[in-house]
Amino acid sequence: MRILVIEDDRTTADYLVQGLRQEGHAVDLSQNGREGLITAQTNDFDVLVVDRMLPDLDGLSLVRTLRAAKNLTPAIFLTALGGVDDRIEGLNAGGDDYLVKPFAFGELSARINALARRPQMQETEAILTAGDLRMDLIRRRVTRAGEGIDLLPREFALLECLMRRKGRVQTRTMLLEAVWDLNFDPQTNVVESHISRLRAKVDKPFATEIIQTVRGAGYRIDP
Repeated sequence: MRILVIEDDRTTADYLVQGLRQEGHAVDLSQNGREGLITAQTNDFDVLVVDRMLPDLDGLSLVRTLRAAKNLTPAIFLTALGGVDDRIEGLNAGGDDYLVKPFAFGELSARINALARRPQMQETEAILTAGDLRMDLIRRRVTRAGEGIDLLPREFALLECLMRRKGRVQTRTMLLEAVWDLNFDPQTNVVESHISRLRAKVDKPFATEIIQTVRGAGYRIDP
């Protein structure tokens, strides 16, 4: 994943960046709120890790500004303010999770992975598109190049999950949890069988393939 850490304390920032990079993530660092906001607005990230108390622009205002601009990148607050009212305020500001300092790095890593597995639910987005593929979430209709495509409910949910995070690889585990609400099961081939059926309807009748297999990683729909 590509992660943006917005943290002004150098020791904490170095600890986070080093730990996340050791787990294989690409990590950018901003050390004040204003810089963090600009970086988050001008780049694509999978998760934001935001200190609540930041110079120039506090973490709550930063996330509120992103949400007002329809930027729904998942954000987890890090803070020393651990009261119930503080957590409520953080979630109401648009945060997706809230972790109180001091924290165990393993817990932060698990929370980041959980946030990344969630498809971004954009309530105001009724139409999803990728190339000539179009999903109308209100009418539950799918078309490609103007031709209607009939999908079963689970096929529709699988395509929606891929479309909501187009350009990003979705692993088998992510899809199992998002579409079937299942934890990883090495014995099931339900994802592969549904991808095959989906391709037969969405790709096979057309000149180009939209659903891509990323070998050893998962599946992706390109923008």
